Amino acid sequence: MKYYIVSGETSGDLHGSKLMKGLKEADPAAEFRFWGGDLMAAEGGTMVRHYKETAVMGFWEVLMKLRKVIRNIKQCKQDLLAHRPDVLILIDYPGFNFRVAKFAKRHGIKVFYYIAPKVWAWKEKRVHRLRKYVDKLFIIFPFEVDYFRKWGIDAFYAGNPLVDTVDERLARKPSFSEFIQRNQLHDKSIIAILAGSRMMEINYVLPRITPLIQHYPDYQFVVAGAPAIALQQYDKYLQGTGIALVTVQTYELLALADAAIVASGTATLEAALIGVPQVVCYGGNELSYQIAKRLIKVKYASLVNLIMDAPVLTELLQHDMDLANIRDELSAILPNGPKRQAMLNNYTTLRTMLGEPDAATRIAREMINQLTMNTPVPSQGGREKVVKVVKDS
Repeated sequence: MKYYIVSGETSGDLHGSKLMKGLKEADPAAEFRFWGGDLMAAEGGTMVRHYKETAVMGFWEVLMKLRKVIRNIKQCKQDLLAHRPDVLILIDYPGFNFRVAKFAKRHGIKVFYYIAPKVWAWKEKRVHRLRKYVDKLFIIFPFEVDYFRKWGIDAFYAGNPLVDTVDERLARKPSFSEFIQRNQLHDKSIIAILAGSRMMEINYVLPRITPLIQHYPDYQFVVAGAPAIALQQYDKYLQGTGIALVTVQTYELLALADAAIVASGTATLEAALIGVPQVVCYGGNELSYQIAKRLIKVKYASLVNLIMDAPVLTELLQHDMDLANIRDELSAILPNGPKRQAMLNNYTTLRTMLGEPDAATRIAREMINQLTMNTPVPSQGGREKVVKVVKDS
């Protein structure tokens, strides 16, 4: 079958690549055409656009690049009609993907949505678009099962594919000495910094973190470079600070760090599954922040806290992200810190909640079942999860 996949950012590229791998295992004749990144490209098929050319986040930022967004949507629609896939698979990225879903549905192309837009956080009315334009919804967070059921959507949940990604990478992680030699680091303990995947986030977070280094002389601070950001963009914040930068080694860095400072997003969940204590630090354009503050209705910003429905991680957002607060919270999660062990215990519970390994494979098989009308495959835990296709409202 022919699969057309649209992903618009780093985490979507990761999830898309795992899904493609599962689809190839279940459908050896699978053909892919996609909007994504390097990880998806490694699975084969034809890349239409790289997410580096399409990723835009923040209310103000979208307005500033509106013409570019409109051009990208138009290109995607035209490409869909030119290639007529058996199914369009949309991965998160709602501002773009909802428009593509509506177009595809109108032209008789089956639509699957993988990784639901966060309608439970803000713009809840978008759930009606899911019912109207999406034939089947596939979710990766356990709390979403009951949420979507309340709206009459029987979504398919089979665990979270990040469990597999983390396990695979940790199985190949280098020793501490190998890692510091490879990256020309010092022989002392590491505090990892994940400042975000977009310049808006990096511009806000890094200047507020770099002064920390003088308060922790026994540690070296190491930034994980985001795939979509040119290394030169980090220079203005890191040059002369003594803070190092590594690329394409985020999981290895987290696994070898004593603690991490992490911008909110998928990275908080990745750090938790790896098992590194963390403090969430996030901020950006002030106008975007003020708009989001008034529209977003969930209690927490990080996925870890949302899934656990508890303040497992301290979240220092926008104005709360000052040097004193970051220092206090970071010290509390370093070895012998008062919050460290409780956080690690909560990580164990979180991993259990996210289900068994091979989630992406189960999701891929269910997609093919939906396309071929076969009997649903077992969901997580070996139990049959019978689901029905979401009908147009």
